[in-house]
Amino acid sequence: MLKSMTGYGRGEASSPERRFVVELKSVNHRFCEVHLRLPRHMVALEDQIRRIIQARISRGRVDGYFALENAEGRRALVKVDKALAAAYYKAMEELKVALGLQDQVALPHLIHLPGVLVVDEPAEDPQAWWPYVRDALEQALDGLVEMRVAEGARLKADLLQRLERVAELAARIKARAPQVALDYYQRLSQRVKEWLADVPLDPGRLAAEVAIFAERSNINEEIVRLESHISQFRGFLESEGPVGRKLDFLLQEMFREINTIAAKAPDLEISRLVVEVKSELEKLREQVQNVE
Repeated sequence: MLKSMTGYGRGEASSPERRFVVELKSVNHRFCEVHLRLPRHMVALEDQIRRIIQARISRGRVDGYFALENAEGRRALVKVDKALAAAYYKAMEELKVALGLQDQVALPHLIHLPGVLVVDEPAEDPQAWWPYVRDALEQALDGLVEMRVAEGARLKADLLQRLERVAELAARIKARAPQVALDYYQRLSQRVKEWLADVPLDPGRLAAEVAIFAERSNINEEIVRLESHISQFRGFLESEGPVGRKLDFLLQEMFREINTIAAKAPDLEISRLVVEVKSELEKLREQVQNVE
């Protein structure tokens, strides 16, 4: 099943005291690269999260955003360091006298100072959260993969359409190939007659020249390999598992064959068809960059 590398998924799960939200976004990348943004309290779960993502995503950059929220009814305790607040107050009063200031030291000035108000949350074991984090993560991965599969189906349809166009153009090049040597024979015969009007034409010498040209311009092997690559490409589109790199390699080989055909067969019609094939291969290559 062909998959795209772009997608998005979201999941959430709640324990009696916490709510966990996971968002995953993936884009194109040559390899599987996972970047996570975790709350400080969840850092201990990073390796477990990464392993689950990499088990289901073979290629692409995945950005994961994790949120940890208090469930309804959970309240953190706020403690006041009265001794510290008193020390701040005394220091501020002394500073006021030393500088000859008239401003009054008020409560808003004190509560914003470091350490006066402290949020006290009881220590928790992140591993106890893991079942809920995993549940939210799996939900997000299901959505991400579903979107990648849907996009992959659209990619597959487009790739098949362009591949059929390449196959059609290759067939036309193959049909045209035998005519190249015949056209060369006719052109050479005409030129010899024009240049050596008074000299008898040597059929044997002319045939030898044409044979050398035909051998040098023979593109049968390139056509056979191009057809084989097209068949393999079609097969990979129907196969399971990641195929993006394989498709990219096949396209490189197709470019190699079509460039060789252009170099070996000096024919205007084949040259025109080669340009069309290259255009389609370039579009195929652009699309294959999105395939997992």
